[in-house]
Amino acid sequence: MAQKMFLTIGDRSEAVTLVDNQATQELVARLEQAPVTVTLDSSGGFEIWGPLGFSLTTSNEYINAQAGDVILYSGSNICIFYGSNSWSYTRLGKIDGLTDSELRSFLKAGESNISVTLSLDNPTRISQVKAEESKAKAYTTLGIRTSGTTKGVIIKNKSKYIK
Repeated sequence: MAQKMFLTIGDRSEAVTLVDNQATQELVARLEQAPVTVTLDSSGGFEIWGPLGFSLTTSNEYINAQAGDVILYSGSNICIFYGSNSWSYTRLGKIDGLTDSELRSFLKAGESNISVTLSLDNPTRISQVKAEESKAKAYTTLGIRTSGTTKGVIIKNKSKYIK
């Protein structure tokens, strides 16, 4: 499948590589209609979770969920792990490329009432940057304004630079 889903919390989005199963196919079909926003709470010191507001087909198996795993629980709840837990779940996917501390920060580990938007398009990607030449500002690839000393990929005057 190699389908990507994006999780957005606050002004930050992270990609999730979805597995290929009936639940993810149903989820993708739903997200093709519109993004889904859920409210999740931390639980047990290893996950944020809450109701999706709809059910998906389960294919539960006993697994050891790890940090970054996105799981369907009881057919209608989504769990996003920042720790580990073993239980009978349906695997949906895994968040790409975050360290444990980055994952805990992104998922707001330990907090409640976390608004998470699931979508198929990355809402933080930069589609166009316009600026007057004399007043051009520099931005990171996340759309954050930066000084000229920031290292990484910088966008200025419609061009990308690597510093």
